[in-house]
Amino acid sequence: MKKRILIIDDEEDVCCVLSEFLTSKGYLTLTAGDGTEAMQIMKNEDVGIVISDMEMPRMDGIQLLKWIKKEYSDIETIIMTGYGTIETGIEAMKIGAFDYVLKPIDRDHLLLLVDRICEKQNLLDENIHLFDELSKKYHFNNIVGQSSKMLKLFEEIKWVSGTDATVLLVGESGTGKELVASAIHYSSPRKSKPFVKISCAAIPEGIVESELFGHEKGAYTTAIARKRGKFELAEGGTLFLDEIGDLPLSTQVKLLRVLETKEFERVGGLETIKIDARLITATNRDLVKLVQEKKFREDLFYRLDVVTIYLPHLRDREEDTEHLANHFLHKYSLETNKKIDHICPQAMALLQGYDWPGNVRELENAIERAVVFCQAFLLQLRVVSKYFVQ
Repeated sequence: MKKRILIIDDEEDVCCVLSEFLTSKGYLTLTAGDGTEAMQIMKNEDVGIVISDMEMPRMDGIQLLKWIKKEYSDIETIIMTGYGTIETGIEAMKIGAFDYVLKPIDRDHLLLLVDRICEKQNLLDENIHLFDELSKKYHFNNIVGQSSKMLKLFEEIKWVSGTDATVLLVGESGTGKELVASAIHYSSPRKSKPFVKISCAAIPEGIVESELFGHEKGAYTTAIARKRGKFELAEGGTLFLDEIGDLPLSTQVKLLRVLETKEFERVGGLETIKIDARLITATNRDLVKLVQEKKFREDLFYRLDVVTIYLPHLRDREEDTEHLANHFLHKYSLETNKKIDHICPQAMALLQGYDWPGNVRELENAIERAVVFCQAFLLQLRVVSKYFVQ
């Protein structure tokens, strides 16, 4: 999207020439004769880019730039300066100007700068939109359930989201541990920072330390370049370690140190790196039993067990089956461009009578499969029952 450009110069001819040129390239432009007039325009108009002369009456370009950075930090500024005042252009960049151009203006060079700013601002806008969408998608209000167990879970998520406490999520496979971890992050003060996730069970033991802490070039045969680990990538945000019970004992020692000191070294490195990342872990295993079997460090367990949230099995909240089934019906009907209104009573009774060993994930798969085969406006028993007679 093209940004509106405000051109400021006390020479009217300069404003007219640049305005006509940028308008011919598809940009919307406004003009002002000095900084004071420009300030009033920015208060009343949506401006994305400012092109300002350095020498102007009442307020020079540096003074205007300082005001813009204070009041409208998202506006990018290009300073126009004479050949003999290049130093002031450099000074302007130190204050926060995007760049400076020399008079007489090379219009092609100016257009290149404007295009770069527009590309940068559009990327920022897309990232903000993506962040908003992720926040909506993973907000805890979007976790489906009306049972007492789920209402208790919502309260726990709401409470813990406002803190930096380490969280341990415990529940069977398919209960939604990753979704809850996402909800905690996107409801927290860290929500604008990275949410990095990794499954400890999915990483070969030989490279798990490299994945978590990174490595230096030459740390081992295939380390041809420095690599940042998940902890560094999660700086300022949240790191989610799924299947923490599968973490090798040797790596558990290093993880314990990170939790105690908030610092680590990359594999093969000497530099100590300090980090600020919240840790959320999850498991479907009995960590207490693993501690007793000497397969999980007791001191690490107590470090992780600051706040433990238990995710209920679907069989323990049967009243949510109908809500979840209808939720997934709506989701996959939209994805497949089908208008399936609801699930027939017989099919719903079949769904509610099953104990769902795979929990919510299994129910979602069953509904998705049924939607794929459904050719009517109603999800009928014969379509749903296909899942149970495989």
